[in-house]
Amino acid sequence: MLKIDPFVLRLTSDVPDIADYLQFLYADFSLASTEDFADFHVEIYREPGLRRWFRPLARFFFDGKPSFIPLPVKQAPAMLEWGLNWCVAAHAHQYLIIHAAVIEKNGVTILMPAPPGSGKSTLCASLVLSGWRLLSDELALMDPSTGEVHGMARPISLKNESIQLIKRFAPSSEITKPMFGTTKGTVALLKPPTESVDRRSEIGRPRLVIFPQYVEGSVATLESKSKASIFMLLAEQSFNFDVLGVEGFQALSDFVENVDCFHFSYSAFSDALSTFDQLVGNYQ
Repeated sequence: MLKIDPFVLRLTSDVPDIADYLQFLYADFSLASTEDFADFHVEIYREPGLRRWFRPLARFFFDGKPSFIPLPVKQAPAMLEWGLNWCVAAHAHQYLIIHAAVIEKNGVTILMPAPPGSGKSTLCASLVLSGWRLLSDELALMDPSTGEVHGMARPISLKNESIQLIKRFAPSSEITKPMFGTTKGTVALLKPPTESVDRRSEIGRPRLVIFPQYVEGSVATLESKSKASIFMLLAEQSFNFDVLGVEGFQALSDFVENVDCFHFSYSAFSDALSTFDQLVGNYQ
């Protein structure tokens, strides 16, 4: 039973890599009592028969039912993270859930939504490794009634070239061994800073929405965006905007009305860090 605030996860598995993975990346998280209510009941088991020994596969189960196609056992840690994202996105409709990173520094919280391939997680990792607090890398959990955002401070998923970029940027960062040949290419997971985990129950009210985009060779550029365009982009990046209906529309409208919105293009981490630190000074 693992507390990934605001949720509790009950996890069982016969895959040794899962136990090693949890001990490494979730070492700073607390355990829940076996008598506590669990939001998600998850199992990851190796496929039976010859598949236990010949090119072994593992499968993700939710509430006792297989939920995805099996994957190679060596990809089980990535399967766990992807499966947890699905558990939250498909079931936690008390929140408006947006595909976005969320970070905070000196009381200034920034929401960074972006489609895959934009460099969002890489930028998020560089900021978190430079003193920003991690609320989320993938899922922003917005309270529809207040606009406040909850974060789980779970590991950051790095893909392909981003793995080496972050290792060069922060050689002491704690990253899992790469998992090769996944549907997203090569994947590794960055351990969240202890301080972010310790403060994971602290909610944030974003002051800024920034859509990041890595553009090779570009200088850092911050371009103001209209609230109407940001509303549409956030709606597109939401997992359950349509499920919440009128409530989701009103919540997103109120949220966008109270934030400043930008598109940010960059290529160098140093330029990005300087830009974001300057924003903190402007919005404190």
